Amino acid sequence: MTVDSVLIFPVLIWTISGSFTFFEGFRQSSINLKAAYTVGDLISRETTTVTDTYVQSMHLLMYRMVEAESPMSLRVSFVVFDKEDDRHYVRWSTTCGDGYAFAWTDDNIGTIRNNLPPMPDQDSLIIVETTNKFVPAFGYQWINEGYTFDNFVFTRPRFTNEVAGFVTDNACQVEPVATATTS
Repeated sequence: MTVDSVLIFPVLIWTISGSFTFFEGFRQSSINLKAAYTVGDLISRETTTVTDTYVQSMHLLMYRMVEAESPMSLRVSFVVFDKEDDRHYVRWSTTCGDGYAFAWTDDNIGTIRNNLPPMPDQDSLIIVETTNKFVPAFGYQWINEGYTFDNFVFTRPRFTNEVAGFVTDNACQVEPVATATTS
């Protein structure tokens, strides 16, 4: 009985830690996706100008929703489709975090054309892209090191066909505007 216990105990621990790691990975993936949809939905309801401070707050919101200890990146873009030219044009685009090297422009937005839905002439779309590195609780024995969750979410504006944006290419490199607090 002792020999059986010594042989089975490592297999039991291995099974429990593996099950926990995979469950945690699926949970983390689901939370990341929900956070990306939340950011897209909030921007789609916006009737004022989206600024760098607004995008910084969306990035912070995502961190708080996901509660991940790993780096998280966000890229938000607003594009319009022109049927005559048969292409998308970027009205504004910005990034937060180190996961995205660049914001989308009119020159490079064509690389994701196949990922975008069919759109009528002059229709607009908010694109939210997120990336978050997964750090498993039991180390990297179950998955490859450096595994990231990437999400690509698009949303139409709710109240108008235009969401104004006054953003820089990297919103999180700009210092946030300090707000006064009362005690």
